[in-house]
Amino acid sequence: MSPKRAGVSRATADATGEVVVLLIGMRINRFWAVHEWLPVLLAMPRMLAELKKAPERGLLSHVLLTASPRTYYVVQYWESKEKLYAYATAPDGLHHRVWALINRKEKGGRLAGGVGLWHEAYIVPEGNYEAIYADMPPFGLAAAHGQVPLERRGRFARDRFAYRSGAAAERVDEAG
Repeated sequence: MSPKRAGVSRATADATGEVVVLLIGMRINRFWAVHEWLPVLLAMPRMLAELKKAPERGLLSHVLLTASPRTYYVVQYWESKEKLYAYATAPDGLHHRVWALINRKEKGGRLAGGVGLWHEAYIVPEGNYEAIYADMPPFGLAAAHGQVPLERRGRFARDRFAYRSGAAAERVDEAG
């Protein structure tokens, strides 16, 4: 089969500089504790809608995922760690109000463990991420930063890891 088949396209993410990724989710610990986990489950789409209406807050893109019938999470791509932190702590944001409520319930002994919450945040320097998409619309990192033909960054993963944007390449030259 020819590698130049019609309709086959390969792309990579057009990200430059640092990439900020937040994984955030919940786990239903007790299915019958609907009053505990349902508000948490419903809060995330509301937060995402709030962020979509205010792109200046810095959320570039997100992907909703499920790991099991108990575990749901979102992969979020942010403009910067500063914007991520600013949203997380903004008194006018839904996230701040939800966490304040959870903290009050926890301090008052009113959380019974029916739902688990978690997040992981990653600040990934340029040269420490790479991506490839074959016959895919923009997804993940490419949805957040745009996508370019694979050849612009390199056919092989090692080439894409070695890619440096103009600003990053200048920093490497100055340091070397």
